[in-house]
Amino acid sequence: MPDEKAESDVLAVLELLAKQAPMEWYEALTEEARQQGLSAQEMNRLERAKRLGLVVHTQVQRHQRRESGLSALVDTARELSHPQDLHTVLRAITRRSRLLLGLDMSWISFPDDDPRYSLVRSSDGHISALNVGLRLPYGEGIGGDVMSSPAPFWTADYLADQRIRHSPAIDQVVRTEGLRAMMGVPLSQTQPPFGVLYVADRNVRHFTADEISLMASLGQLAGAAIGKAESAQRTTEQVTELQERVAHTEAALQGNQELGDSHIRLVDLALNGGELHTLVSEASKELGGMVRVYAPNGTTLASCGDTVEAMETALEAATLDAHAAREPVPLAHGGCAAPISAGAEVLGTLFLYTGRPVSERDRQALRRVTQAIAVLLLLDKSRTAAVEGQVRDEFLDDLLTRSQRPIAQLERRARRLNVELNTPHVVVVARPEGEAQGKAAIWASSYAQRMNGLKSRHQGCVVLLLPGTDAGEAARAVGEELSPLLGHPVTVGAAGPVTGPRAVYEGHREAQRCLDALTALGATGGTASARELGFLGVLLSDHHDVEGFITTTIGPVLDHDAQHYTELTHTLEAYFETGGSPTYAAKRLHVHPNTVARRIERISSLLGPQWTQPDRALDIHLALRLTRIRRGLRGGPGASRADHTPGP
Repeated sequence: MPDEKAESDVLAVLELLAKQAPMEWYEALTEEARQQGLSAQEMNRLERAKRLGLVVHTQVQRHQRRESGLSALVDTARELSHPQDLHTVLRAITRRSRLLLGLDMSWISFPDDDPRYSLVRSSDGHISALNVGLRLPYGEGIGGDVMSSPAPFWTADYLADQRIRHSPAIDQVVRTEGLRAMMGVPLSQTQPPFGVLYVADRNVRHFTADEISLMASLGQLAGAAIGKAESAQRTTEQVTELQERVAHTEAALQGNQELGDSHIRLVDLALNGGELHTLVSEASKELGGMVRVYAPNGTTLASCGDTVEAMETALEAATLDAHAAREPVPLAHGGCAAPISAGAEVLGTLFLYTGRPVSERDRQALRRVTQAIAVLLLLDKSRTAAVEGQVRDEFLDDLLTRSQRPIAQLERRARRLNVELNTPHVVVVARPEGEAQGKAAIWASSYAQRMNGLKSRHQGCVVLLLPGTDAGEAARAVGEELSPLLGHPVTVGAAGPVTGPRAVYEGHREAQRCLDALTALGATGGTASARELGFLGVLLSDHHDVEGFITTTIGPVLDHDAQHYTELTHTLEAYFETGGSPTYAAKRLHVHPNTVARRIERISSLLGPQWTQPDRALDIHLALRLTRIRRGLRGGPGASRADHTPGP
């Protein structure tokens, strides 16, 4: 009989594992067995089973934490893959890194122009001085170890750790913020790192090996995203620089009408869709010699005139000399080589052979010709991007039509355009309330590109399909950005999340109905989704999400009743049924008025102080009625307590 009891207790350990019970339940099991008088041998077996159970319990919890961390890391990678400016990327990295491990603060520092300091470029969770723009001594603190290793460096208690090269300036900031545990990881995909990502907590904390590995992976992802954003920023600066150079050149040409007219003609030819061969032919006439344009890899892009063998042999050396000098350089057998560039980006090289020494006027003309060719080459890149944008617009137009193409075909097109329709998206419909539809369409193209979404125009409205799950937040973001730019109110309706090609059509219909509802309610210039329109949103929605409406409206009250066995829901019902009178509600509930008053205070803390306002009260009253109907349909009058369960 004792053996059977010990075997039963061992099985109880397995049952605790299956239930994922807390660790204290294992101790309670052995204590109960000890009190029941098990022998020493039986207790040893049970203790061994308990120890093995705790080992398995710990390993399961560790695997769950690792899975959760990897899932968050994938979400972070997805967010950082969207085209964004550098400032937005840095903000996203600091926010995500702080939330990844549930810590209090995060920040990013880059080396400053002054080599003695590092500069804080972004921070999240700060309460005092550790903010953007703060300069700290370079090479000290944990950042010095991270940059010199480069590898993650962490400490459970920064100020008490003697391994760290402490700096009075950094220590003072740490004290002001109240930081204890801290970790720094390098920001780079290659060596050496170009910055450090820090996370910190205001309590003593020992980081696990999994947490350190997770942060190191985030540092590599962040390094790639920052490099991508910096590259895009450099491209923008190059185009700006080229525009400034063209403007400066045009101003300088006012003193030389002949060269100026030629330059303007060539630039106009480039801007009006002219081909490179045509532009080179015009340049050959203008310069009076053979002209050939080479790509950076040496491929001939266009040529006009007879080939000169001597010039071919000097191609590589002359290309290097021209781009190093950033101006035309003479060739040994007559003629010259001129660089074609936009900022630091090399676009190609122009070779001119005239059979005579190149004059100063020839060099001036060459500079203007290469600028016109640079404009044309950059525009060719832009036209490629524009064609892709048109294809993306047409794809969204197909998704918004009732008679859609086969689902497999839509999914293939989505993959070619790098649009993940199997992940949650929201549909936003924005209607400018003024003569600004053209400007709105231009803005929508830029916004959709930034958010890695799609845009279209439909019945005078801008339609956006954007990655995300919060339709109301997406509508507010569109309204807040677009309305100031247009100088007119913008009414915005949204729906979602939707998943899959078929769901986009229904999501667009629901968003359009929200837009129409805002107009009918006299809320022109407002933003809303079906969920935010309360009971009206339930009627507008294709899915009639009654459960979601109840959860959003009175979910905290239902949850409180289910968790604490209180009567707040019944009190709310009595309150409304008696015309909002706590006294009459107390009589109906057969309790003292002070009891009702305390319950009303608790309800206010759960629903917010504005819950008695007419619009909120209407939604709450309707949610209570729907709850009562659902309660009756599910279990009859006796189900009143059972229905008080937390919302989904």
